[in-house]
Amino acid sequence: MSFFKKFFKNVIHDRDPDETVTVKGKKKPKYYGTIAPYPDFDPRSDASNLQSSIESRGVDEDVIVSILVKRNNEQRQKIKVVYEATAGERLDKALKSALRSDLEDVSLALLMSPATFDAYLIRKATKRLGTDEDVLVEIFATRTNKEILEIKSAFKEEYNIDLEDVIRDETSGDFTTALLAMLQANKDENGEVDTELARKDAGILFEAGENASGINVAAFIDILTRRSGPQLCKTFQQYAALSDISLPKALDLELKGDIEDCLIDIVKCAWNTPAFFAEKLHKAMKGHGTCEDTLIRILVSRSEIDLKKILDEYRAMYDVSVQEDILNDTKGHYRDVLLGICGAH
Repeated sequence: MSFFKKFFKNVIHDRDPDETVTVKGKKKPKYYGTIAPYPDFDPRSDASNLQSSIESRGVDEDVIVSILVKRNNEQRQKIKVVYEATAGERLDKALKSALRSDLEDVSLALLMSPATFDAYLIRKATKRLGTDEDVLVEIFATRTNKEILEIKSAFKEEYNIDLEDVIRDETSGDFTTALLAMLQANKDENGEVDTELARKDAGILFEAGENASGINVAAFIDILTRRSGPQLCKTFQQYAALSDISLPKALDLELKGDIEDCLIDIVKCAWNTPAFFAEKLHKAMKGHGTCEDTLIRILVSRSEIDLKKILDEYRAMYDVSVQEDILNDTKGHYRDVLLGICGAH
């Protein structure tokens, strides 16, 4: 699989192993988001300014954009509450009436809570003519156990149906099994790596792929959906010692269709999640036309998680910044929102 090999060749390998920073003598996780809490935050003032901008003749998009991209999600949720209390109308509904096209889409995305946004994306991916399998795998493979549980709760609340039931109805076969396994939210999130377990898992995967009666997909699904990223990386290394071909090549040879793409994406995420997203952003902007859905989905959902890492990987992999490609591929206030989410470059 040449494309897969190219992905691993391009990703950054000398990543900073220290994911913490010392604050007042205590170690805390480093922040790799691009949107931080706005200092001196005043939800009443923001709600008032948004209302004036929406109701003004011609709609003042500059003010709307400046507020939405400079407040983090928690602050936006507070603005929504104050806006409805003072204006007598939901902010998302007001913006939907005032804005158009891609600017409307990204603005409404920014107003949703992370779990509600993911639930919306999943609903959109399963309601259209033909399921968008890539979006389902992207979300399920990159969210934490806690986030998966929150998504399931939000989906049930928003659409009055269990997410698992939708997956069963809209997908089939081994692909369904893999998605449901990820929805169990029981992935090991312990950062420690067990070398002996990796050796054992590699042996299981080798046997599962070399089985004369056909590949044992269940074994791949079980291990790839339950182990942590660092643990899987060690397993991949152990697998290479057992086989003449790499694990992704084995998947390519033995599987086809949605389940192949699903398991390979899980492998990519385990190896380097930011590079996985960088690759998706690049595909969304290369060639003729731009996939706005992908730009909005990734930039908004990762803006308070690891977007800085994604931007770094993008530049390392493609020798150009995300911001430069956005400047070339988008325009107007929509472009301004995307650049605001990405931050300076």
